[in-house]
This record gives sequence, C-alpha cells and structure tokens, in this order.
Amino acid sequence: MTMTQTISHHLTDALLMGYSAGTLPEAFSLVVATHISMCDECRARAATFDTVGGAMLETSQAVAMDEGSLEATMARISAAQPVARGNGAVTQPGQMQGQHQRRARGVLPAPLQEYVGGDLEQINWRPVGMGVRQALLPTSRSASVRLLYIPAGASVPDHGHRGLELTLVLQGAFMDGDLRFGPGDIEIATEELEHTPIAAQGADCICLAATDAPLRFRALMPRLAQPFLRI
Repeated sequence: MTMTQTISHHLTDALLMGYSAGTLPEAFSLVVATHISMCDECRARAATFDTVGGAMLETSQAVAMDEGSLEATMARISAAQPVARGNGAVTQPGQMQGQHQRRARGVLPAPLQEYVGGDLEQINWRPVGMGVRQALLPTSRSASVRLLYIPAGASVPDHGHRGLELTLVLQGAFMDGDLRFGPGDIEIATEELEHTPIAAQGADCICLAATDAPLRFRALMPRLAQPFLRI
C-alpha cells in the first residue's frame, strides 16, 4: 500500500545521498530504508541519487591501485562481522540496499521485518516507564536503533540531543509542538532541538528511532535510568 499521500515529513537530500553512497551508520540506513519503503517520493529521489552515483563512477578516471589491493579488499569483506538480528538471523554489511523495493503485510514494513525476522510478535519489548516500551535492535556501534511503543496520550520525557536522531512513525501518530507526525513521517532532530513528543489520541504510537549520541534529559529520573536504557 502506497502511503505517499499522507506523508508530510520526508528525508533530506543529505541523508538520501548518504544512504545511496553507503556512508550512513547501519542504524540510520535501517530507518532510511524503512521510510523509503513507505514513501514513493523519497524512493524516487533515492533512485535519482543512485543513478547519479552510477554515472559518476562510469565517467571517473581510472586510478592505479597497489598490487594486492583487490585481494586485501576481498579479505576485509570476508572478515566483516555480520550483525545479529532479533530472531538469531544475521544481516551482512550492505545488505539493506534494495530491500526498500519490497512491501510486507503487518505493522512493520518489509526492510524492518527482514531485519527483525518477522512482525511485532518477534519484538522483545522492555518497559521504560509511564507505559512506554522499547526494543533495542542489534546494530553496529556507530549508532543505535530501537523500536518505541508509546501509549496514546503518553509523552516522552523532555529531552535534547547530542547528535542526530531520526524517528519514523510506523503506527499511530505523535505531536511535537504544532507538528503532527503520522505513519511514514520522519522527524529529523539535531542538537538544536529540545522537545517533548506526545503520542496522539486514538491509537498507540509505534516508532523506529535511531541516534548516534546519547540524549540530554532535563529531569533526574530519566538521567538516572539512561545508562540502563541505553538512550
């Protein structure tokens, strides 16, 4: 099912170009791939960047390589550690490219279902307080990614950011000030943003969120729990 007509908040060109070039941390690539599977507009823009990148490779001048470079590169690829997924399966480095073309039934889009090995029944939720639950997804150490379950009407503690946070809505919606983020919408939070997202009434909100640095909480209790919740 295409959801473009309901999506108001999209990815930036910088994120799409990073995804196309394979330079994003795996956590961010998972969020981008999942959004692209829900959004025709961003999927088309990503395809454009793929085309531009391919054209640049074709027109680039050849550069002489040291003897043994190919063998060394293949050895590094073979030695790369796969990332464990929620069902014990693994995702090889770079495997998410191309997954955004497929769609799946259920709450979780196809790239995310393939990553966790199924839909919501495969998720091992852990309570974080006030009815909110999270499920950390194994990924590379450069950034973290988690599923968040926020009951309708509940809020996330007021917080700021020490880096970049991408939050993609999969079910329900949340309000951030005057802005509403519904299914397929993605919020891009930088160090300048401090906010208190609130799940909209009507349906519990499920999000996929990736961060490359710990959040900054004002209240004492979230700060005390932060090392245990890894947020």
